[in-house]
Amino acid sequence: MSERTLTGTGATPRSDVGTVVWYSSTAELPDPDDGTVEPDVERERFTDARETARDELEDERERTAERVGEQEAEVFDAHVQFLEDPQIEDGVESAIEDGLPAEHAVQRAFADPIKQFEGMDGRMAERADDLRDVRDRLVRLLIDGEHVDLGGLPEGTVVLAERLTPSDTAQLDPECVAGFATVTGGRTSHAAIFARSLALPAVVGIGEELHNIAADATVVVDGEAGELVVEPSEERRESARATREVEVREEPVTTADGTEIEIAANVGQPAELEGTKAQGADGIGLYRTEFLFLDREQAPDENEQYETYTEALETFPDGRVVVRTLDIGGDKPIPYLDLPEEENPFLGERGIRRSLGPDADLFETQLRALFRAAANGEGQLSIMFPVVATPEELSAALETVSTVAQALEEEGIDYAVPELGVMIETPGAVFAAPELAEQVDFLSIGTNDLTQYVMAAARENERVADLRDPRRPAVLRAISRTIEAAHENDAWVGMCGEMAGNPELTELLVGLGLDELSMSAVTVPDVKAAVQSIDTDAAAEHASRALEATTREHVIDRIQRNNANQ
Repeated sequence: MSERTLTGTGATPRSDVGTVVWYSSTAELPDPDDGTVEPDVERERFTDARETARDELEDERERTAERVGEQEAEVFDAHVQFLEDPQIEDGVESAIEDGLPAEHAVQRAFADPIKQFEGMDGRMAERADDLRDVRDRLVRLLIDGEHVDLGGLPEGTVVLAERLTPSDTAQLDPECVAGFATVTGGRTSHAAIFARSLALPAVVGIGEELHNIAADATVVVDGEAGELVVEPSEERRESARATREVEVREEPVTTADGTEIEIAANVGQPAELEGTKAQGADGIGLYRTEFLFLDREQAPDENEQYETYTEALETFPDGRVVVRTLDIGGDKPIPYLDLPEEENPFLGERGIRRSLGPDADLFETQLRALFRAAANGEGQLSIMFPVVATPEELSAALETVSTVAQALEEEGIDYAVPELGVMIETPGAVFAAPELAEQVDFLSIGTNDLTQYVMAAARENERVADLRDPRRPAVLRAISRTIEAAHENDAWVGMCGEMAGNPELTELLVGLGLDELSMSAVTVPDVKAAVQSIDTDAAAEHASRALEATTREHVIDRIQRNNANQ
C-alpha cells in the first residue's frame, strides 16, 4: 500500500511512528427491555454508579496532578460538578419515571446539555466533551462495562479516536504510546493541552477521513507538521524515530547575530513552576491567575495570593514573571461570584471590564498582594491587564493602581509598583495600541483571542477552524501594527498565545520585532533552538514578505519556502 498523508492540527512539536489502535469510550446500549422497570431499583443503581464515579474521578485527579500537572487535573473537579448537577439528576429521575433503565436514563438526561454546549462558542464548547466523559463513565458502571486501560497499551501504539476526553488522555503513557490522532478537536482542546504537557506527538481535528485508517496500520504522527502519514516509507519512519531530543538551554538565548529574545512559559498553577523551569524557560510570560479562584468556595485572600506570587518569583529569581490579573467571565465561571448569563460571554463582561466593575474589590486585593510580592526582591514582577479595548479602561485601571499603592503606603506596608502592561486581544486594542503603549511598559499579544476576534471565528468551533489561523494576513498585520506601536512608545512587546510556541513561526515572529515569546513549557527547548539559528536582518525580510501576502495560502507558502531554504 502506498504512503498517504492526512492533515489536521499539530498539537505538539514531536513525531513518532507506531501501530494503530482504535479507541472509543462510548458504550453501545441495546434497546431497553419492554418489561416493567422498578423505579426504586433503578434509582439505587444510579446512586451507586454515581458514588463509584466520584471515587474514580478523585483518584484520576490525583494521578493526573502527579503525572501531568495541577492545572490539567482541575478538569476532573468540573466533572464532579457535572456528576452532581441537579439538572442532570432531575433528568435521570424523569427518565426512570418514564420507564427507562438507569443506563438509558443517563443517556437521555445528558443528551440536551451536551447539545447545548456544542452550540456555544469558544471553550464553552469543550464542556460537551466533559459531559460525554461523565456520561460514558456512568453508563459503563451501570452496565458493568469493561474499563479500557489506556495506560496499559503496548509499546509503539498510536491511538486513533473520534475524540479523546480528559480522562482518556490523562491515562496515556508516553513511554508506550507513540502518539494519537482524533477526528475532532483543536489546538486548545483538552486533548491537545494534555498532549503538550506529556510531550506526546498528536494531531487533532483530522476529520472523517481518519475513519478510513484500519486498526494495526502503521502510521507516523507528526505533531509539528500536523500530519498523520499512513503506511509511511522506511525513510519517513526513520525520520520520525530519529526526532531529535532538543537540548534544554537554561540560559537566555540570542539570535545568531546577538539579539536576545526572551523565551518564557505560560502557567496557571504553582505545581507547574518546577516543570517549567526544567524545560529551560527564562521566566513566566503569562501567569493565569484565574486558576487560583476556580473550584473553591470563596476567593483566595490577600496573603494566600501573596504567597503564590512570591513562590513564582522565587522560582525565577533572575527572570521575569508576568502575571495577568483576574480574567473571568467568558468561559471561566466562578460559582461564588454573581456572573451574568450572557448570550455571547466572550463579547460580554470579562477581564478588565469586571475588574473595574463588579469585581473591583477582588481586583484591589489582587493588586495589594502583587505589590507586596514585588517588594521582596526576588525576580522581576510584571502585571498585565486582560481584555483591554480602550485607553479609558487602561486609565481607570491605572487609577486603581495608584489608589492601592497609596493605601499600602498609609498602612506602612512594604510594596513596589512593578512594570505594567496590557494584553492585546481585540481589534480595538490593536487600533488603540499607540495610546495604550504610551501609558504602560509593555504590550503582550494574546493570539488565541486576537485571532478569533479579528476573524470572527470562535475558538473550538470546528466549522470555522480554517479561519482561526494566526497566519491569516489580517492577523499578521494586527500583530505587526501592535509591535510598531509598542516600540514607537518605548515599550517592549511579547506574545503569549499558542502561535508563540510554534518553532516553524519563530523566525517570522522575531522578524516582526517581538522581544519576548511565551508558550507551553514543552515547546520552550524547540523555540530556543530555533532562535539561535536566526539572523535578524534575514528574519525581518522574511516577515516583510509574509506581510505582503494577500491570502493565508500565500503566507503559508512564503513561510514554508523560507524554512526550506534554511
